[in-house]
Amino acid sequence: AVVCIASNDDDGNDNNWSNPQPILARTVDDVLRGRGVKPALAPSLAVLDELKDSTDIKKLLFCGVGCAVQAFRAIQHELQLDEVYVLGTNCADNSPTPEAAKKFLSRSFKDKLDGKRVRGYEFMQDFKVHVKYDDGTDQSQPSYERLPYFSLQGDVAEFAIAKSCLACFDYTNALADVVVGYMGAPLDSSMDTSSQTITVRNKKGERMLKCAVESDRLQLGPVASGSGSHEKLASTTVSSDNIVQKMAGGEMKSEGMPRLLGEVMAGIMTAAGPKGVNFARYSLDYHILRNYLHVLDVWGEHGANNMIPAYSLEIVKKYLDTDESFRALAEKIKS
Repeated sequence: AVVCIASNDDDGNDNNWSNPQPILARTVDDVLRGRGVKPALAPSLAVLDELKDSTDIKKLLFCGVGCAVQAFRAIQHELQLDEVYVLGTNCADNSPTPEAAKKFLSRSFKDKLDGKRVRGYEFMQDFKVHVKYDDGTDQSQPSYERLPYFSLQGDVAEFAIAKSCLACFDYTNALADVVVGYMGAPLDSSMDTSSQTITVRNKKGERMLKCAVESDRLQLGPVASGSGSHEKLASTTVSSDNIVQKMAGGEMKSEGMPRLLGEVMAGIMTAAGPKGVNFARYSLDYHILRNYLHVLDVWGEHGANNMIPAYSLEIVKKYLDTDESFRALAEKIKS
């Protein structure tokens, strides 16, 4: 069986893209219900009671983001399964509720999505939010609306990011056997057809990968690579972040850049900024630094240092030692 996240839609058509529902999938059709992006928090472990009551299930594939995988690993020994496999995805900044995810789109894209059936959205490597939609018919082909990060309204993070995500340091989903994501891969087409990166963490993950390749379900490309510096961009993004500005008592932006200027900025950053694995490093460092400042603000230096994993603290220490603007922000928030 497979634990995955489907869309909870009362009419049975799985069109309600933002409303996640964990399911215990036993058929291919059930598994395919887990396709697509659900950018809101999901109670992934809610189906485990059903699993415990099912005496015929001895092998399980658990699919989930980092927080779900951590919780699952803590209790998987209680499930009395013969084999357990974990497929993870990279994740950052989910919305707290389906309504918050929809509000983010309506506030950001205004009337551009009116009358369209949204299928999901992602923050992509070209510094734009990509929204996938169609016209609502079964035969329709997906289209995309794109908006530069820089043109997002300044206050959207206030309601669109769950508070729990601000205290998360597991963007890489460290406890999964295999992790799939797009941040370290080149964006050479739409988000439906571009390459993904795969991180294989152990022997079980190697078996999962081998099975997918030998079944012609997966084609492997070259080892992921990157170019361009990411550290200064990560620090600059943190300094200009509205959540961070609020912590530090600074001025919060209410509006983003005008659309045309945002497009120009996104084009420049895509051409001159970090690419491939280095874009992933930029995104990883930015979220670790921002979230460090959040836990520093809420729990103080002692509490922050106790709750943050060592690998994240190592990244934070590097910036504290080498980046004057980040060090000044941390000192201001501590005081």
